[in-house]
Amino acid sequence: MTNVTGDRPDSHDRRAGLGGQDGQDGGGVRRQVVDIIASRTLYDESYLLPDSHFEAELGIDSVIFESILASVKEQFSLVAPLPSGLVTVGDLVRAVEQACEVPTGDVPRPADTAPGGPLLETVVTTTMRHTQYQRDQLAPGADFESELGIDSVVLASIVADAARELGLPPDLAGTVTATTLDELVEALRPYHEGAHRVGRALTEPGRSAARIPDARAADERAADESDPAWDGRSMKDFVEERDGDLFAKTRSFGRYLRRREAERLYWYGMPLHSRCSNRAVIFDELEGREREFLMFASNNYLGLANHPKVIEAVCDATHRYGATHTGSRFIGGTNMLHKELERRLAAFKQRPACIVYPGGYAANIGAISALVKSYDTIVVDKLNHMSIVDGARLSGATRRIYQHNDMADLERILKRCDEGPGGKLIVADGVFSMHGDICDLPEIVRLAKDHGARVMIDDAHSTGVLGRRGSGTAEHFGLKGEVDLELGTMSKTLAGMGGFVVGDEEVVEYLRFYSNSYVFAANIPAGVAAGLVASIDVIESEPERITRLWHNIRLLRSQLADAGFDLENTRSAILPLVIGDERKAMEMGRAVRARGLYCQTVVFPGVPLGDARLRVSVTSEHTPEDLETAAGIFVEAGREVGVLPSAG
Repeated sequence: MTNVTGDRPDSHDRRAGLGGQDGQDGGGVRRQVVDIIASRTLYDESYLLPDSHFEAELGIDSVIFESILASVKEQFSLVAPLPSGLVTVGDLVRAVEQACEVPTGDVPRPADTAPGGPLLETVVTTTMRHTQYQRDQLAPGADFESELGIDSVVLASIVADAARELGLPPDLAGTVTATTLDELVEALRPYHEGAHRVGRALTEPGRSAARIPDARAADERAADESDPAWDGRSMKDFVEERDGDLFAKTRSFGRYLRRREAERLYWYGMPLHSRCSNRAVIFDELEGREREFLMFASNNYLGLANHPKVIEAVCDATHRYGATHTGSRFIGGTNMLHKELERRLAAFKQRPACIVYPGGYAANIGAISALVKSYDTIVVDKLNHMSIVDGARLSGATRRIYQHNDMADLERILKRCDEGPGGKLIVADGVFSMHGDICDLPEIVRLAKDHGARVMIDDAHSTGVLGRRGSGTAEHFGLKGEVDLELGTMSKTLAGMGGFVVGDEEVVEYLRFYSNSYVFAANIPAGVAAGLVASIDVIESEPERITRLWHNIRLLRSQLADAGFDLENTRSAILPLVIGDERKAMEMGRAVRARGLYCQTVVFPGVPLGDARLRVSVTSEHTPEDLETAAGIFVEAGREVGVLPSAG
């Protein structure tokens, strides 16, 4: 559902009519109904007018409408079904009033007279709009992350919207921090009171109104004042840029991007002109020429993307079955190779059943949103992949975030969830993609059993890397069969495309019918499926590839650690060179590439601001000479930009 913001000319008067305190225990039937609709649609309440048509004006389809009705019935403890033919907000409100035997009629209560005043009311309604929570779920003292699942990105959006609606400086989203609603209100209060004082002063005789500068002007001015030669903004500064022209933000970001590229600091999306192995030929679009690089930015951990058997299987199946089948699995898109792939993946993971999705992102989105609903709770690690974050948001469930790999924090959150309605799902990466460390799976499984929660582990960077057979995190910890759902992507070690989930057969069959990203999306081509089956064959028949991979990981890790780099707690094929400062990280990346090595420079939104890094991926195809050369390049570049002390 589109996130609609902004006020209509008549929104204040008509919104007050829907916020009346007529009804159930003085709570306001109308207010509660509108809160539920707002939480399920992300609409500003000012748009939910009595005559707003659910489909024609609000775009609420039958699926969302049924979710609204279910929440309304639960909120008001209604046993009898609501009447059919409810097509407007007013229709639904009146039906609930009649079902509750509450007198109809509006008793206006403007927002300015709400308990806590306009500041608290604006913060609460803005938070509802960005989180899908209802008003009664937003306790003023609830922790944003661990109790409400509000991460830094969502908080920035809340602050930006609240500042706009209150007429406060537009750049507060990057400066105001808080851990609870109470703290956020108090953090905004000085700006709010100051704005009122300025407003009164500007309306005195002889004064002229001043316009608050927009976010772009404020950002550009701050950058110019601090260092005219350096644009200090990051990609975060363009997320909440507001303008009447929807494309204005693209032009603003385009200028920023071109400057970064001119400085050779952004190097993303350069096309390969060769296979991606331990070395690769890449067309340098900034210099207009081909260059060969040592490749340390590939997730081809076992080198299967270039294995002759895999390539031959792709070609043979493509010749036999064609380029694709142009349909979803339910409608002409299932091939015998898809069935075989699911059987082989289930056997490889030692689980009863498997479902294959078009991509790893689609697997997380589809599985989470199919299983977890608005009355359930999803508990996630703070550093999980964005596909897990988006799946949780799409589900509409109560979201809780525990500090990274902090099992005491996870236990505290689960204890607080024990009395809540619905089920609980704990989701964590097996290997965290920007940090290289491994989740504490034994403790996650133990706590899940203690608190009646289910567990899903994303093995995107674990499959083919962890465990004696390379089957992932559960095998690594000796916990096969103890994890409810194991998810993976096939675009990394398995050298193809697609995602998958393995688990009990009845759960997998449920996902086939209720995962929208499976039901309503075309499947991977037969040739890709054949290549994936061949990749599993190679993993099982050539275990020495995993042995060689881990030899390479240990060798390069020890060389970089001995040189003084911060590698955090990596225990996988991902070696992070943590730098922190975004500018210095980009300069380090530039220095590395100038010396002929290609790796990822990770800045926001890949990692939070202040946590920038280089991400180095090791594969089984790297030779000892490659690793020694790479270590030397990283050391030279680190000394050049000041990440490491000089040789002297």
